[in-house]
Amino acid sequence: MNMDNNYNQMFAQKTKSLTIAIINELSNISYSDKISNIRKQVFRSVSSTASNYRAICRARSSKEKYSKICIVVEEADKTLFWLELIEELHLLEKESLDVLIKEATEILKVTSAYKRKLGKELKR
Repeated sequence: MNMDNNYNQMFAQKTKSLTIAIINELSNISYSDKISNIRKQVFRSVSSTASNYRAICRARSSKEKYSKICIVVEEADKTLFWLELIEELHLLEKESLDVLIKEATEILKVTSAYKRKLGKELKR
């Protein structure tokens, strides 16, 4: 196994771990109209980030990888949006939320950089 595959597996696990952390944190909040839609949306976006990154690891071509990374970046950004909304509505304790936002921001930055790199490679 080469270094790229090791990194991809580690990063796929990182996105999955964030999914689990968000699901666990938000599942502890009791139901209300205010949290219901937000919870569904953030669950969708973070799990889409993880599942589409996993698909990148199995992509058959550079074009397929690029297509998937575009989805990952969009969904990672949505996840960050929902976490910021949760923060502004004071739905989670600051300490817990700060960890989730930090992790989501890191994932967004890394995947955005990867998207730019793949985009440049496709243009060659």
